Amino acid sequence: MSPLITPAELAELGGTVTLLDVRGGISGPPGIDRYREGHLPGAIFCDLDADLAATPGAAGRHPLPTAEHFQAAMRRLGVSRGRTVVVYDDAGATIAARAWWTLRYYGHHEVKVLDGGLPAWSALGLPVVKDEPVVTPGDFTAVPGGMPVLDADEAAALATAGVLLDARSGERYRGETEPVDPVAGHVPGAVSAPTTENVGQDGRFHPATGLRERFTALGVADGVPTGAYCGSGVTAAHEVLALELAGFPAALYVGSWSNWVADPSRPVATGSPRG
Repeated sequence: MSPLITPAELAELGGTVTLLDVRGGISGPPGIDRYREGHLPGAIFCDLDADLAATPGAAGRHPLPTAEHFQAAMRRLGVSRGRTVVVYDDAGATIAARAWWTLRYYGHHEVKVLDGGLPAWSALGLPVVKDEPVVTPGDFTAVPGGMPVLDADEAAALATAGVLLDARSGERYRGETEPVDPVAGHVPGAVSAPTTENVGQDGRFHPATGLRERFTALGVADGVPTGAYCGSGVTAAHEVLALELAGFPAALYVGSWSNWVADPSRPVATGSPRG
């Protein structure tokens, strides 16, 4: 079954799903402010930094939360194992994909991403509200291991033995600019694959056939170990989602570039196409 759901399909489900608003990011108004200005009926705000990541540090800017932390956060948001969760944002699913991936990693198998997010919902004239729902605590139990992960050493090895995709912009991959992390460049051997090319101008994912063609051109193939990283393991989850849509399983380097450059002994490549 597809990990995506359309606005029309979601509208038909009514209140039978747990709906998480995961808007946020490093630019623009805080996600909670956007949520309070208007959200899908019944949606509960899920905070990227507080709910989907641990404290920043050497492990990266958005390291994986512990099972205990994530379980408590999801139960507070009403997540239960036997109830489908739908996640959405307003940025082409770049944040929502991290929620999808983290829920999947911790064992929730019924998670879907609203394709096109809030803009696609609004474009159909579907309602947006300001009232915040009363949340009934969920019973979700977090069990790690539901999705494959990479650490720095494994990412380095994969860049040689398989395909390691860099989900950041081409400029950041090539080391021409680095707006967030202290060192510019990429993991040696990684392939540039910006997540912006996974979706159209409307923020919806390209069809599976188009995504498969894209990743095949980048060296991804059936049976070839594949992984993805970005700046802090958020947009790389978007890459993993796009790869799944294309029929390719992939591992996530959660620490990503912010973890890689925390150790000055790790090599850094610049330029293109493969460093």
